[in-house]
Amino acid sequence: MTEPIDRATAWPYDERGEPRDFYYSRYDHPTGVAAERELGALEGGDALLFASGMGAATAIVLAFAQPGTTIALAEGAYFGTALLLRDLARWGIHLVEFDQTRPPPDADIVWVEAPANPVLTLPDWDAVRAHRGLKVCDATVSTPVYLRALDEGADVVIHSATKFLTGHHDALLGATVTRDAAHTERLRWIRGHAGITAGPDAASSLLRGLETLDVRMRRHTETATELARRLREHTAVTLVRYPGFSGLISFDLEGDPLPVETATRLIANQTSLGGVRSSIESRHRWEGDRIPRGLLRFSVGLEDADELWADLEHALGVSR
Repeated sequence: MTEPIDRATAWPYDERGEPRDFYYSRYDHPTGVAAERELGALEGGDALLFASGMGAATAIVLAFAQPGTTIALAEGAYFGTALLLRDLARWGIHLVEFDQTRPPPDADIVWVEAPANPVLTLPDWDAVRAHRGLKVCDATVSTPVYLRALDEGADVVIHSATKFLTGHHDALLGATVTRDAAHTERLRWIRGHAGITAGPDAASSLLRGLETLDVRMRRHTETATELARRLREHTAVTLVRYPGFSGLISFDLEGDPLPVETATRLIANQTSLGGVRSSIESRHRWEGDRIPRGLLRFSVGLEDADELWADLEHALGVSR
């Protein structure tokens, strides 16, 4: 049954003049709470929705960092996170990037990504669990279908719910999940007072996406596994990265990737990832030398595997 979308921004107080559960949508609204309940059940914690994945990242920093805080961020993690944390150096936040396949350095906050986007490395969970700092895990690519990071020792899970969780490229949305009530309330306070709450329409898109999340992720994985195998055998491809689950592959070409990414027809040449329609883009244009010049990020959708391969094979032929 579809949850009705409540777009109200304010609700009347009770007969005593006291606020009810919902009184101003910057703090909470019914559609958002319903979506948070469903996502929290999948993750095994308390979920909060934000206006975007970067909004959720900003809330985490505002909630748990202060001048002098050192944040250790996984190398090759989503570059928007690194950009934000580097810019906060003027506020006294120190950023250290590290190889997340190895133990993290001493830091107040350890921020891993499972897997990292777009290099697709995975954290050393034993080392993360043993670390003294607050552990943050970006589980956007895994989703709770393949990873419940709170079970692995994370204190805060973050999602760009724009991606696989909603799954249709029709909602800009972020989320955090925690099991510590104090952490949840701190994030809720920041969200409400900073004004980075998700709207009801985006929350409704998440509710719809969660209904099909498991079956979509299994299909993404089945197709991506086969396409990664075929890419590894193609002579134009020098390196394929795929963690064995979910729908994200990255692969390297020797030369300029632009002719390949612009030659596909079924696969859209666009940014973002995690939708039912496949997309591909080079990342060096955005990220510079932290990413190989020839790297293409390929988000595998729900189309037929053979049709996707025919499109890829045609595009790869252009590079020769």
